[in-house]
Amino acid sequence: MKTKVFASRCTKEIIRDPLTVGFGLGFPIILILLFSIINKSIPQDAGATTLFEINNLTPGMIVFGFSFISLFSAMLVSKDRTSSYLLRLYASPLKSKDFILGYSIPLLFIALGQSAISFGFALIMGLTPTWNIIPAILINIPTAIMFIGIGLLCGSIFNDKQVGGLCGALLTNLCAWLSGAWIPLDLIGGAFKAIAYALPFVHATNLGKYVLTGNYSEIWLPLGVVTAYAVGLFTLAIIVFKRKMSADKM
Repeated sequence: MKTKVFASRCTKEIIRDPLTVGFGLGFPIILILLFSIINKSIPQDAGATTLFEINNLTPGMIVFGFSFISLFSAMLVSKDRTSSYLLRLYASPLKSKDFILGYSIPLLFIALGQSAISFGFALIMGLTPTWNIIPAILINIPTAIMFIGIGLLCGSIFNDKQVGGLCGALLTNLCAWLSGAWIPLDLIGGAFKAIAYALPFVHATNLGKYVLTGNYSEIWLPLGVVTAYAVGLFTLAIIVFKRKMSADKM
């Protein structure tokens, strides 16, 4: 019950800025539209008409869109810390797990909504209708938890101005270039590809692609990598938040 009340409060804080939420939900749609137009403009004899093909493009755009979920969570936590709102709540019966779940639950629903909206728009743009869309949305849960964990971690360490640069600029660029959402990493290769595959973003993109195409036998490696990063980052965020909570009480 305590978690539910706090989660409701966090939801109200998030939707209090509808422009930011709308941008986060709508930006993947804008990119899907833009790259679909670019793909249709590529001459058939150019041999690159599948570069931004909608079935390959959509999962990557959803993963990129999740970087805004990190920004939402980081801003929410950092603002609560800098406004001393959390200090007042520390006197309540809420425990650290209640805080973490209260921040995470509404963001997880926003992430799933973002996935559903993106797939819905992709269908309008020519995505092949298939039942695999439903598991492709649900398989993004570990990815969403990973991005939420990144935001909670940054929000627990940095102030609201600092997280704007880290989650708003650095993370979105890392996700864009290292997820394979913009350019297939095989075209670049070398150290760039090796670094990308050491990070979770391209695995999250591949996970969505494999499920969308029904290639379930290939999902285990990317699912394992994304889940490992999600568990690690979320656990680290909980540890850091607990320590900050203990330090602030003193």
